Amino acid sequence: MHSHLTFENPPALPHEVVVEMLERALRDHSAEGGAAGVLVGTALNDDDAEFVEHWCVQVGTRAVSGSPLLGLAGLCLGHTARRFGRLSNEALALAQSLATRAEADPSDVDGRAVDGYDDVRSFLHLW
Repeated sequence: MHSHLTFENPPALPHEVVVEMLERALRDHSAEGGAAGVLVGTALNDDDAEFVEHWCVQVGTRAVSGSPLLGLAGLCLGHTARRFGRLSNEALALAQSLATRAEADPSDVDGRAVDGYDDVRSFLHLW
């Protein structure tokens, strides 16, 4: 008997739930696992571009060095660029900064930030 692993993207949740979970994770590292799914679900499925970008930026600027949320925030900025075709100057600078940090020290920011910035450059035609 073979078991097949399946992956499902997390859904977008109500904004008040997203805010509560992300704020908790930024204060308490033990809440980062749940917050990761919330951030991904928001980036992939929430139709409010400003809300999505705001929380990617909040997480990417407030999470501590070494937090898996930093690389994930960079990746989610790539999703945001792909889905909405734009990022603010602040979000664009953050995506670049997170990717640069990841390349310099993967124990600071993981490599997902590099993938996210590649997506940003591709979808916003910044080559």
